[in-house]
Amino acid sequence: MVEKDGYKTQGESMRRLRVRITIEAACGLVSLALCLLTLLNREWIEALSGLEPDAGSGALEWGIVAGFAAAAIACGALAVRDRERLRTIKG
Repeated sequence: MVEKDGYKTQGESMRRLRVRITIEAACGLVSLALCLLTLLNREWIEALSGLEPDAGSGALEWGIVAGFAAAAIACGALAVRDRERLRTIKG
């Protein structure tokens, strides 16, 4: 018999939530690390690729900082939401 959330057992649902929380938290940490790296050393993109797509203006770097910051916040929020969902399942 399948429960309403599509999982056969509560244990399976809890395991999947733990995996999701881990992935979301890891993605958030990587995004935060790349955001900080870009803030500290804005030339890493040029050093890595050998290209200078913004002709040295720094606009690309600020866009990347904003993107990584948004990704870190979104992943962190998802991880917190899923952690709360896991707590309600546990009881």
